Amino acid sequence: MQTVYHPAASRGHAQHGWLNSYHTFSFGGYYNPERIHFGALRVLNDDTVAPGMGFGTHPHDNMEIISIPLRGDLKHRDSMGNEAVIREGDIQVMSAGSGIAHSEMNANRDKEVKFLQIWVFPNRKEVQPRYGQLTMDPVLQKNNLAQVLSPDPNDEGVWIHQDAWFHMGRLDAGISREYQLRRNGNGVYVFVLDGTLTIGGQELQPRDGLGITGTAAFTLTATSNARVLLMEVPLQVNA
Repeated sequence: MQTVYHPAASRGHAQHGWLNSYHTFSFGGYYNPERIHFGALRVLNDDTVAPGMGFGTHPHDNMEIISIPLRGDLKHRDSMGNEAVIREGDIQVMSAGSGIAHSEMNANRDKEVKFLQIWVFPNRKEVQPRYGQLTMDPVLQKNNLAQVLSPDPNDEGVWIHQDAWFHMGRLDAGISREYQLRRNGNGVYVFVLDGTLTIGGQELQPRDGLGITGTAAFTLTATSNARVLLMEVPLQVNA
């Protein structure tokens, strides 16, 4: 098993007043030639948006875009006519495909919203744009790694145009769980939301990331009560 460790403090940072954003991979004004992407995982932004503020209408194409609120409420509008609010415990996905415009705003004027913005390179280009969301709570059981995203519309979670699987888990201190990769040639990027974990002797703190390759399975152990996101993606992509 090979790993690459990205401590939380090593991320890029942008403070725009209304937006406080940490970038695991190169994004906007942050450029690190050694951290462009992890396989098909192109963007992992940890965003905090001020009350009543947000991202005005802007375009995307040929990218799978996933948003996961960690606290607060995010209001979505797009050029397909979708309007929705996503909350902590929800997951949102957009296949930008041949082109989509959207806005993501803090739905509240009295509190911040914190969310993860994740971009994944697709395995098909120029697809018809698509929007989806669901509440993950029914599958998020304590001390279990629950699937929240896959390539299969009929499987658990949302789906995207890529051979990728995302899992989330809440683990009590001392609990260990094995993760088995779904596809040969994939790697897993582990991102700690809360608490502490160890994987292969590497201790991970909140907002640390660990890229894992060269293995079909690995074990993670919570050293304190922890919440974690696992993103399995192909390592070879035609970006």
